[in-house]
Amino acid sequence: MDANRFRTHTLQDRRVLGILAAALEAVEPGKIVRDFLTTAALPPHKRIYLLGIGKAAEPMTLAAAGILTHFTDALIITKHASPGTSERAAVIESGHPVPDARSLAAGRAALEFVSRLNEDDLLICLISGGGSALVAAPRDGVALEDIQSATSSLLASGATIHEINIIRRQLDRIKGGGLARATKAQVISLILSDVIGNSLETIASGLTIDSSLGTRVQNFIVGDIRIAAQAARKQAEANGFHSEILSAEIQGEARVIGLQFAKQLKEERRKRLNSFCLIAGGETTVTIKGNGKGGRNQELALAAVDELSGVENVLLISLATDGDDGPTDAAGAAANGESRQRAERLGMFAADHLSRNDAYPFFESLSDLLKPGYSGTNVNDLILLIGL
Repeated sequence: MDANRFRTHTLQDRRVLGILAAALEAVEPGKIVRDFLTTAALPPHKRIYLLGIGKAAEPMTLAAAGILTHFTDALIITKHASPGTSERAAVIESGHPVPDARSLAAGRAALEFVSRLNEDDLLICLISGGGSALVAAPRDGVALEDIQSATSSLLASGATIHEINIIRRQLDRIKGGGLARATKAQVISLILSDVIGNSLETIASGLTIDSSLGTRVQNFIVGDIRIAAQAARKQAEANGFHSEILSAEIQGEARVIGLQFAKQLKEERRKRLNSFCLIAGGETTVTIKGNGKGGRNQELALAAVDELSGVENVLLISLATDGDDGPTDAAGAAANGESRQRAERLGMFAADHLSRNDAYPFFESLSDLLKPGYSGTNVNDLILLIGL
């Protein structure tokens, strides 16, 4: 990955850009799938089918197709597809984060795809975050509008993905193992986790997770935020930073976590004489109180601005590893000790923007939105506390 894709007004240091690039390269879905399938012992089978569902479905499925060149058929359901993908697999682009009519069509297509398989077939599912919205098959008596309303309300309330997907599993028959129950084939699921703690039931609402299916279905976590954090630490050390991983399970309200990290960064800068890079991973939430524009990573960075004001040689970065932070074209934002003063010269105040969940225009005016583009992976969020 080109490190310059992460460059902003505040984020210019090549060493830090390299840390971000290394973190995402380590969780590149194609590499992860190829590494797994190159050494995996597959069960006996006559035919292989590939089904990718999620934000990383395209690179995961195409990597599997490159290893298992004798596959019979393949279907990819994702949010963004690249031109030319359909030459190797049928592709459906679907709705996210709230399911839409395309999600219903995708759910039907997925169920039809797996239902025609036999006992001597092998279905390899390539599953990643986002799958909960991308495929939908409402239970009897449940309308798409019911699922949309529940999803929107839960997202706005600051509910965790665990809580949201509990409700989704109750409303939708393809979730909670429904996809695996719909086929007679043997199933191997390779799962890229975007969920803290790697709860199989929560990632994409557990499309192939049902203990009653026994050994016919095997589920493997092949990548998560810990891999990205470890790669970031390794690169930081190589670039001359003292580096530590604080946690890979950060949760909570984005503005609260942002302030906490700002205070920690401020204190670490006071204590340490040399350059350092403290790394955290996880997924925060935002309780929407205003009508602004932003995402959880942008809000986390915004909450740090006032606390970091005047602190020299520090940098806080919060990044969605999929490149997609909330309903925006940004992946997150960068803030430092000069962000507050720069903003106020433009007539903007961090607390005012924070009060209405309006981080995007704040950082856009500062040219400090991270816009690396769609990354193709999805393993939660990465937060760096840098002392330069």
